[in-house]
Amino acid sequence: MLLAEHVSFSYGAAPVLNDVSVSVRSGGLVGVLGPNGSGKTTFLKLLAGLLTPQSGRVSLDDLDLADIDRRTLARRISVVPQETELAFDYSVLEIVLMGRYPHLQPFELEGPADLDIARRTLAATGTTHLEQRTFRTLSGGEKQRVVMASALAQFERAPGTADTPRDDAHSTRVLLLDEPTSSLDLSFQLGTATLIQELNRTHRTTAVICTHDLNFAAGLCRDLVLLRDGRVVASGPTDEVLTPDTIGAVYDVEADVHRHALTRHLTVVPLARL
Repeated sequence: MLLAEHVSFSYGAAPVLNDVSVSVRSGGLVGVLGPNGSGKTTFLKLLAGLLTPQSGRVSLDDLDLADIDRRTLARRISVVPQETELAFDYSVLEIVLMGRYPHLQPFELEGPADLDIARRTLAATGTTHLEQRTFRTLSGGEKQRVVMASALAQFERAPGTADTPRDDAHSTRVLLLDEPTSSLDLSFQLGTATLIQELNRTHRTTAVICTHDLNFAAGLCRDLVLLRDGRVVASGPTDEVLTPDTIGAVYDVEADVHRHALTRHLTVVPLARL
């Protein structure tokens, strides 16, 4: 389980998160929603251990993130940012191999086992055919899948290597995604949702997704966390959290929420600003 307990954080004098508590069960699919400035990206960075709470605690399987060394933590938690900027134009295969860094010693080069793992994660994300392409030539949706492949490569232990403490096959492994469908067309949005569901089902991957898209979250996530002004307004199962009242409280918008006749997912239609 990934757990945030009474977490607060500020940049200088500006408070960003205030007494936020959220639990993410192993194998969960959790969406984090909220308007601009609500603290979503900062919260994701705290869950990743990239920032340290000024009060409160973030833990993974009952171990404080601050007590986990960076290499071990990188085998357990991986981040897919909204945009990936590179100093050089690496090939797709090189990008995915970069995900092997937590498993290598200083100055150690990737070996055949790392190459096999990279190619397996390319296959898992449907990007094998892009292996020799340069990253900058890819479309937005293709880039997102390649970065996910690299993130998955962080998790996999090479055959014949020993587990480190808290790094065994039954440990929670978390994929944190920041706006994974930003600027993607409908086809790639659907493909991204399907890929996240497949990784969650077949690779034991716990996923936390920050997004502005309420309908994307409703169709994908089993649980939601709604933030406003750095505080949790509501959290819990999607069907219980995504209501006209909570949407009004978070976004100042009157909305119709109904179950789609074909997909059976909740659908949100904004009607007017409150």
